[in-house]
Amino acid sequence: MALVLNGDGNLTGLTAGGLPDASITQSELAVGVAGTGPAFSAYQSSAQTLSANTFTKLQFQTEEFDTANCFDNTTNYRFTPTVAGYYQAGGGFGGGTSQCTTIVALYKNGSNIKTLANSPSVNPASYGSALVYLNGTTDYIELYGVLSTGQVTGTGISGTYFQAVMVRAA
Repeated sequence: MALVLNGDGNLTGLTAGGLPDASITQSELAVGVAGTGPAFSAYQSSAQTLSANTFTKLQFQTEEFDTANCFDNTTNYRFTPTVAGYYQAGGGFGGGTSQCTTIVALYKNGSNIKTLANSPSVNPASYGSALVYLNGTTDYIELYGVLSTGQVTGTGISGTYFQAVMVRAA
């Protein structure tokens, strides 16, 4: 049996060996696929002071994009998607100018679920990503950071950012 994508974007099965024709629309193919699920990317536009050795929620004030208006960039700095599924979330931050250890962690519903990176370096920075299930109603994720010495974070679209995208519906 051969399958053909016709001009209107539908997949059509050709008769072979006595099997009937079958038509599947693109929307039927998309069930369980994340192509239209929520996604966002945000970054810090204002430096944030982190106390030494204390996990602190990172604040991302500027949205690069937010396809479903699920990221709060003014109050809680969290992503609360409205579609249940599996999300690839990532981000990180750069620290001040002195050598120190940086840690970046993904929090779900207020608890640390994944340490994304733990990096000692001359120019401190930690970045990483993880796959996480979110129920589409009450689950939310946030990004936290730690510096071993009290310093300010870096800013800008390439320095301190947080993003997530739905990779598969539940």
